[in-house]
Amino acid sequence: MFGVHQEKIGDVSVIICKGKMAGCDAALELGDEVRRHGDARVVLLDLSELVSLGADVIGMLVVLQVWTRGLGIQFKLFDPPLGVLQNLRRLRSTAEFEIATIDDVLALLHWSGPKNDFIESVLKAPGLHAA
Repeated sequence: MFGVHQEKIGDVSVIICKGKMAGCDAALELGDEVRRHGDARVVLLDLSELVSLGADVIGMLVVLQVWTRGLGIQFKLFDPPLGVLQNLRRLRSTAEFEIATIDDVLALLHWSGPKNDFIESVLKAPGLHAA
């Protein structure tokens, strides 16, 4: 089972992916969700709650990277678990995904406070948990 949830923070769209994302349905749902954010400056996929990422979804990530680049949107992946990261690294020859660090995310969101305060505020925000 998988879930996709989004939050818009200024001109940054944060899309949180959760669970096991595999198959055409998951790929199409992710594609539809990202395409809804064609007006964003940055689309940030939070992969921290993923268990696994299937080949169809990885293929969709490549498509979405090209699509966002064509619109001048920054497309970044955040905090993929080790297994997901290993799957993404296998694509290095065909796609160079930008993996954002927590410091990158803080800069994108123009966060000026301490890093720990930001992390705590995100964890407490009811809307920032995947559905």
